[in-house]
Amino acid sequence: MKRLMLMVVLLFAVVATACEKIDDLLTFYINEDETFTIESGFPLGAVIPATPFTVTTNSEETFKNNKTRAELVKDVSLNRLELTIVEPEGQNFDFLKRIELYISSENQPEVRIAYLEEVPAGTTVLKLKSTNAKLDEYIKSDRYTIRTEAELAKPVTQDITIKADMRFKVTADPL
Repeated sequence: MKRLMLMVVLLFAVVATACEKIDDLLTFYINEDETFTIESGFPLGAVIPATPFTVTTNSEETFKNNKTRAELVKDVSLNRLELTIVEPEGQNFDFLKRIELYISSENQPEVRIAYLEEVPAGTTVLKLKSTNAKLDEYIKSDRYTIRTEAELAKPVTQDITIKADMRFKVTADPL
């Protein structure tokens, strides 16, 4: 009986390891970086929309390069989103209280993808928290739009340009 139980446990471990390795082979990442601007002139405490930006995906080519097709993609999620101030030089994120990013596409509703409820003082790079929203249809489309909503902690006296580095984790079915 103990021997049978040991064999079942070993078989389960082998199957679990094999499935994990297969998932690793069918998982890849799509990196996108874009810039947007927070314009000056909004009052303290205002919730401001930053200039939305549209990303052309070229997803068919990306899927092909990763030996898959759009119809085989089963799971896409935001794996990482970092914001870095590009201009003006020397600026930090002290002007922000909180920030949220949303994604939308022509045939899909707008969905919140990342946020930071409290922006730490003195930082020049923000690592936002992913909502783990299911993003398959957005990444499969020809283009999607990213919209930013931010609450100000301090008045913005000049336009601030921010670079968004996004990484999407993509997993495809083997068949």
